[in-house]
Amino acid sequence: MSTASLDPARLLRLIGRLSRGRVLVIGDLMLDHFIWGRVERISPEAPVPVVRVTRESIHLGGAANVVHNLRALGGQVVACGVIGRDGAGRQVLEELRRLGARTDGVIESRQAMTIRKTRVVAHSQQVVRFDHEAPDLPAAAAARLLAFVEKRAADFDAVVVSDYGKGVISPDLLARLAALRARRSFRLIVDPKKPNFDHYRGITLATPNLGEAAEAAGVTLRDERDVAAAGERLLQRWQAEAVLITRGEQGMSLFQRGARARHLPTLARQVFDVTGAGDTVIATCALALAAGARLDEAAHLANHAAGIVVGKVGTASASAEELRADIAGPRRRRRAK
Repeated sequence: MSTASLDPARLLRLIGRLSRGRVLVIGDLMLDHFIWGRVERISPEAPVPVVRVTRESIHLGGAANVVHNLRALGGQVVACGVIGRDGAGRQVLEELRRLGARTDGVIESRQAMTIRKTRVVAHSQQVVRFDHEAPDLPAAAAARLLAFVEKRAADFDAVVVSDYGKGVISPDLLARLAALRARRSFRLIVDPKKPNFDHYRGITLATPNLGEAAEAAGVTLRDERDVAAAGERLLQRWQAEAVLITRGEQGMSLFQRGARARHLPTLARQVFDVTGAGDTVIATCALALAAGARLDEAAHLANHAAGIVVGKVGTASASAEELRADIAGPRRRRRAK
């Protein structure tokens, strides 16, 4: 699929409708802590770089970054997940509310720990990462989350399952979502992870990366035929309307029931950091589908959005204005010639 195969004017109209989309994001809410600095010497204590810290920053991560991306595009968003009653949890809530996202579905638990990832970055390169997380989700918190989903999922145009394999997305939750979608009209968009490969069912769109697609399909990906085989297998395994395999510098491949596979070459002009690019893809797809886009149009918009965010350092997002400019750019350049 090339840019020429889609109507740029319609894509721009879709971007104008993104603010109408109502999306529920369910998943592993995280806090990304960045420590920025410069490396000027090697430590005399061990053969490791000494990072002289110049600043620190806090960003939403995991499913919370999907919320961030949706809000950047103008969507109406409710976050749903579990956080601890701790400092990181308070920061997650504050950041979500600052963005204008609703936190009705965020469950606070004294037995839970808010997931926090600390990255040390020097000269635009990640030096090391520290993860703080608990191994299990408290049963009471999981029950409250499931009750919220059962009550509210049908109120949204799209439901995003942002699965980071940290425990919020359970087989019971996925089964309830599949049953709810069978009775309602919302779109169900899933970012899959290995622990739940056997439990995704009846979804509108799945957005695995290349490694996830290979493992879930049981295929070694050596060439384009293998990628095509994986896409077709995942359509069947997950009873999906479509599967969008993200392939890094090779772009994306879209597989739909009853349609030919489509390949979207990468639109990234430069790559500084791929952190959170998958969150951008699923957020853009979900909001585009909520705005009435076809699956191929949603994938095309997501490809543009991903090309924007990988050109930024750190956990980033693309705004509706940036997306509009990126779509309109080729047309403007043609007119200028």
